[in-house]
Amino acid sequence: MDNSGFLYSVDNHVARMTINRESKRNAITPDTITNFLTALEDAKKSDDVRVICLTGAGEKVFCAGADLSKTMNKDNTAIFKNYAKLISTLATFPKPTVARVNGHCLAGGIGLMLGCDIVITKQSATFSTPEVNVGLFPMMIGALIFQNVPRKKAMEMIMLGEKMSAAKAMEIGLVTRIVPEKNFDAQVESVLTALCQKSPLGIELGKQAFAKAEDMPLEDAVQMLAGKLEEVAATQDAKEGIAAFLEKRQPIFSGK
Repeated sequence: MDNSGFLYSVDNHVARMTINRESKRNAITPDTITNFLTALEDAKKSDDVRVICLTGAGEKVFCAGADLSKTMNKDNTAIFKNYAKLISTLATFPKPTVARVNGHCLAGGIGLMLGCDIVITKQSATFSTPEVNVGLFPMMIGALIFQNVPRKKAMEMIMLGEKMSAAKAMEIGLVTRIVPEKNFDAQVESVLTALCQKSPLGIELGKQAFAKAEDMPLEDAVQMLAGKLEEVAATQDAKEGIAAFLEKRQPIFSGK
């Protein structure tokens, strides 16, 4: 898929989704959101796709958030709701998702990044929620920020709108790995390869179970998860994984 501002391809079980607006700092438009949602739906349905990798074009910016010249008009309702749908779709996606943060990440880009399971960033990247500086507020992405960042740290970031380093982003829980630029692509590919080698069904069932457990009382959660473990243990992938372990070989997972 190539819709100018958004690229989608599948290779070796990895669906690569790229915001392709380098000259506009990979700012997202209504069309970008629509193309993104279509790509996610295609990847969800495809048995060939085991992992999603999200990134931005170029070497400087992952995503600068919304393109204000394209999104702020008299009727913002549909735009805001579609962006909300996008980040919630990412956050609840059944397959593993990796954000390849190739550069600075701002505003709505933070929401896309936090919607992913794993966030790998270049050491030189910076992060910010600058909406407050133009009289706005990072509303929808706040739901994901508060899932990852302690409340006081989150409020400081949101209300000051200041840039923070990758190290600071790691400290407060925004990212999972910081990688020097010379090793960045190799590290991303290593993680993607490792994820592709896991049981796709096991991961899908696990992600769904953990999401359900988050809002449950502890006793209810562990009982529900015990049932889910029984479900996972009955899969062909689990049987193959255990057999491979006992036979001291690499498992070959089929997703069944």
